[in-house]
Amino acid sequence: MADSVVVRTATEADVSGLRAVADHFRLLDRWPERPDFLDAEREFGTVVVGEVNGTIAGFGATLPRGKITHLGDLFVLPDHQSSGAGRMILSRLLPSGASMMTFASADLRALALYVRRGMRPRCPLLYLSRPPQSARPAESGRPARARNEPLAEAALARPESDRLAPEARDLDAAAALDARISGGERIATLGWFAGLPGVTVRAAASGYAFVRVAGDAAVIGPAGGDTPEDCVEAVLEAADACSGAGSVEIAVPGTHPLLPLLLDAGWRIDDKDTLMTSEDFLRFDCYIPHPDLG
Repeated sequence: MADSVVVRTATEADVSGLRAVADHFRLLDRWPERPDFLDAEREFGTVVVGEVNGTIAGFGATLPRGKITHLGDLFVLPDHQSSGAGRMILSRLLPSGASMMTFASADLRALALYVRRGMRPRCPLLYLSRPPQSARPAESGRPARARNEPLAEAALARPESDRLAPEARDLDAAAALDARISGGERIATLGWFAGLPGVTVRAAASGYAFVRVAGDAAVIGPAGGDTPEDCVEAVLEAADACSGAGSVEIAVPGTHPLLPLLLDAGWRIDDKDTLMTSEDFLRFDCYIPHPDLG
């Protein structure tokens, strides 16, 4: 007898079931406390669950960014991955012809689903981490500065007035830059994120970065700049501010000039996805996404 598959918008009663799926795939490792990104997807985006024979077997979720829909999640438990639930969830979440993007895992079946839905692979998305004691990478021919060298003494290319101000929580400026660089406006999501414990917003005229510290781990992103150089500087400033963290994580498009700088400084590649979009609405050398929020 064929499985009975029902796909529908998630309700409050489904939270425990979809979180069980999230826990199976370890989606919340970066989020030790609630609220987490699943709460953001339910509040600002769309969450769809797939029931197989009356039990939640998978879910998908999106977050809006202007006219762009970011597919953040599409997960089906292993025992039900041939039930058609994933395809049905995706069809419910992503209308045909919509502007969309996602970070596709190594599951080739999922990648094929995304291609058939209208997205194309653009470049690798590499997940890097910095172990303790790594120095700031050399940039633009300048030597890496020592960890204990005051920021004001570092040789920076930009004038002091345009520097990223540590501890500045200029959400409006960061959100405006993000809307221009990431492809669309998402002030509600960023405002929610900025209000979480441990989140710092750093903004200047031409670059911005969000940083979240939870326990002894920090995650950088989203971040970006009007030029690749602005983006690199925004991220390096943010990484400098995390000098006390046990580890720092970041998701870097494979074509970004930041990638070789970080690798040369001792950062390591821990995982890889494929960044996919339906159109060319992103400059991958100017933007650093958040691993979960896009």
